[in-house]
Amino acid sequence: MEDSPIKKCLFPAAGYGTRFLPTTKSMPKEMLPVVNKPLIQYGVEEAMDAGMSGMAIVTGRGKRAIEDHFDINYELEHQIAGSDKEGYLREIRRIMNEAVFSYTRQIEMKGLGHAILTGETLIGDQPFAVLLADDLCYNPEKGVLSQMVELYKYYRCSIVAIEEVPKEETNKYGVIDGKEIAPGLIRLSNMVEKPKPEDAPSNLAIIGRYILTPDIFQIIRNTPPGRNGEVQITDALMTQAKAGRVLGYKFKGRRFDCGSVPGFMEATRFYFENVYKEQ
Repeated sequence: MEDSPIKKCLFPAAGYGTRFLPTTKSMPKEMLPVVNKPLIQYGVEEAMDAGMSGMAIVTGRGKRAIEDHFDINYELEHQIAGSDKEGYLREIRRIMNEAVFSYTRQIEMKGLGHAILTGETLIGDQPFAVLLADDLCYNPEKGVLSQMVELYKYYRCSIVAIEEVPKEETNKYGVIDGKEIAPGLIRLSNMVEKPKPEDAPSNLAIIGRYILTPDIFQIIRNTPPGRNGEVQITDALMTQAKAGRVLGYKFKGRRFDCGSVPGFMEATRFYFENVYKEQ
């Protein structure tokens, strides 16, 4: 996507990944492999396919493996030089050549809104994407961020990816309400963070793909802590939504919740059977 107006993608990657303990005691959850690639690499590839070259990653303690992954390993490269195993590194070499990676640390875990605000120093004053790597999205024709960038070109406002979830699972997500202005496109009027099923305004849940306008940073700064004492991105987005400046998009594709063990196993099976190819 040559003419993408979105040049940077922010990856909040400071969380502990407690649902995968003890593995995530020493290994970032974003580095969990779906077949032969870590989750965060799938996310970076999706962002690059959408025309983004700046990868801004918000990390925390114990996350050095992410930085090492997108860097040269001289000893490994020397060991496999000239062998048929070099092919396994072809894709990661392309990523390292074509994308620029920058990092900052989130010192305290204060919610997704706070993580996004922490990344302001890497983003600057421009619209940007946010990708949560443990939401693995599959669409072989056009990735979710590519779909959302096309919408942003026309509407020039914040956009969140949404999908229908079982009513009994609304307490796991930010849930939206609003008016459909085009097929699969909803102008948001309400967002509730992790509501009980009986309190949910709909069964349309926000998943880990966002395009945000840069005024979101100041809005987050002025947003008081919400549920669980955390700064929720849904609360900040509500400020924009009141001005009619947030759209919910029913994306085309399939999402795997790789933040849960069942979802991660489902993704691994699917990608092994449908996507993975021996180098």
